[in-house]
Amino acid sequence: MLTGPLTALLGEISGSATPDSPWMREHARAARYESLLGTALDTVRTGTSAVLVAPFTTERTDPAAWEAVAARFRAAGAEPVLVWVDCPPEVVLRRMRARAAARDAAKLADPAQVRAARADPPRTPHVRVNATRPIAAQLTELDRGLTERKSACQQATSRSTTWPPRPE
Repeated sequence: MLTGPLTALLGEISGSATPDSPWMREHARAARYESLLGTALDTVRTGTSAVLVAPFTTERTDPAAWEAVAARFRAAGAEPVLVWVDCPPEVVLRRMRARAAARDAAKLADPAQVRAARADPPRTPHVRVNATRPIAAQLTELDRGLTERKSACQQATSRSTTWPPRPE
C-alpha cells in the first residue's frame, strides 16, 4: 500500500500501467524503494520492528546493493534480515491467477518471466521460508532461521493471517 498509489500514478503518466514495464523499471524503482526503505527506517528509529514486502531483486542478487541497505538499517539501530519467501513458479502463477489483480497481467501474459525471476535463490545472506506451507509453519520456519535473535514469530503465529485468505 505504501508505494501502490505512487506506482499507479507513474504508470498513468508514462502511459504504462504495470510496475514491471520498462519505463517503470527505469524511472520508478528508485523512488518506490526509497519510499519503502525511508518509511521502514523511520519506523525502526522509534524502536518498532518493520517488515518490508517487496521483491528486492537487486538487493538479493547483488551483495553490494544488499550491504548498502543493511548498513542504513544498522546505522538506525536495527539488524536487517533478508527473508527469501520461496515458492515454486507454478504455485506463484496459480496464486496470481486466483487473485486476478491488474498488476499481475503482464506477468501472467509471460509466465516465463515469472519462472526466470524465481529460478535462483538470493546471492546475499538470507533465511529461506517455504511459502507453500501454512502461515503458522512459515513463521516457525522463520524463527528457526533466526536462532540468534529473540523469537517474535512464534508469538505472532496465533494472530497472523492474510486477508483475503489466500488459497493454499
